[in-house]
Amino acid sequence: MKRYFTILLVITIFCFTQSCNLLSAAGVTSQGQPTKQVEGDLTSTTANSAVNLDHGAWTTLLKKHVNSAGLVDYKGFANDGAALGKYLEYLSSQDPDNDWSVQELLAYYINLYNAYTVKLILDNPNVKSIQDIDGAWTKAIVPVKGRKLSLGGIENGILRKMDEPRIHFAINCASMSCPKLMNEAYTAGKINEQLDAAANEFINSNKNDISAASPKVSSIFDWYKKDFMTPTVVDYINKYSKTKINAGTTLTYNDYDWSLNKQ
Repeated sequence: MKRYFTILLVITIFCFTQSCNLLSAAGVTSQGQPTKQVEGDLTSTTANSAVNLDHGAWTTLLKKHVNSAGLVDYKGFANDGAALGKYLEYLSSQDPDNDWSVQELLAYYINLYNAYTVKLILDNPNVKSIQDIDGAWTKAIVPVKGRKLSLGGIENGILRKMDEPRIHFAINCASMSCPKLMNEAYTAGKINEQLDAAANEFINSNKNDISAASPKVSSIFDWYKKDFMTPTVVDYINKYSKTKINAGTTLTYNDYDWSLNKQ
């Protein structure tokens, strides 16, 4: 009987551990990373941070391989594999903590997500959609100072917990319906203006069909509805939309095109 309970205890511990690992991979936890919240209006600044990272190498690659429509030349990125690899190593060598400013953390994790998403596509060169890649968002494929993070964990467990909804317009999931990949790196010194530009570009793009009475918008506003309740999703969209939606209007949502955002 004692042996039976020992085996049962081991199985229980194993299942609990595996469940925790799955929760972490899926983005329920922060995977041990700092999650400072934006307090009040975000400002762009490099002050009050233990580090000021240099994302210039990422900007160089983006300007070279991403066009004005946000479409990506993945073959070009592959040819620049050494430069991309060096930048990824730079990101992965960092050890984010609470001594970093919220601006540095936002810029770092957005760039980390976008750069490793490009790498994921390069590692699976024949895919037509990121959805064809097993565990694209749940596998721990992003090394950060000896730890391994998942893309889903970076988005849901870290960035979303920072209370800055505009991150949804900055991170790119390598798909046609995603907010476009901007052709410059996010930086602490420009983060507020960059996030505003990303929000304006996405909300007023053809990925939304906005009218006063019958708007049809991106599924992003459905999937992450909780993040945009200020106090309603319509109010949030109206902050940036050139066409204003009538108060109380019911939103409908576009089908999401998961095909690869390649040139």
